[in-house]
Amino acid sequence: MIELKGIEKHYRRGAEDVRALRGVDLSVDKEELLAITGPSGAGKTTLLHILGCLDQPTHGEVLIDGVDASRMPEAEVVKLRRDKIGFVFQQFYLIPGLSVYDNIALPLLFSKKPATPEKLTKLAQTVGLEHRLDHVPSQLSGGEMQRTAIARGLVNEPEILLADEPTGNLDSENSEKIFEILRSLSNNGLTIVMITHNTDLAARANRTVHIKDGLVHTAE
Repeated sequence: MIELKGIEKHYRRGAEDVRALRGVDLSVDKEELLAITGPSGAGKTTLLHILGCLDQPTHGEVLIDGVDASRMPEAEVVKLRRDKIGFVFQQFYLIPGLSVYDNIALPLLFSKKPATPEKLTKLAQTVGLEHRLDHVPSQLSGGEMQRTAIARGLVNEPEILLADEPTGNLDSENSEKIFEILRSLSNNGLTIVMITHNTDLAARANRTVHIKDGLVHTAE
């Protein structure tokens, strides 16, 4: 599903030349739940942004279903990202004035796909929020906000879901609920890459890789 070949990412920070990624090779199989671990500043988020075509590598290839996204025109990258990839972030990024229903539906405004009540209700059921559809984010718990964000990430029916610390702001009970949702989605055909500092959850993924100093290693 995803293959990275020789990925390097360099950028300037003041007078310093930062090498965030230093020749990363990584493959992710279809329907795999892959966990990426590593210390802060190791390059995890940079790697996820390149996996999700939110950023381009300085060198290397990003193959999504065999197509090199690193050499696509920007318009085609936008379409690929919109059609194939969903995102979940640690900070939720819900719109405060919108209901759960409308927050889930929001990406459909940009993809111009129909926002049918049946589809949105089914997504809410998938994450256990069918009883909260008319609530706004201030009325939700942290776990409920993250489940809303997951449903929003699924609304365009992606083949890949990228989750950046999806349990980072949650207690252990809600972290477990989020992981079980991700596990269920993977078991039902979705390819998932999850960044996490939670070693217990990472150990229960199909596979774990560790990133340190811009290099990826297979976890012990």
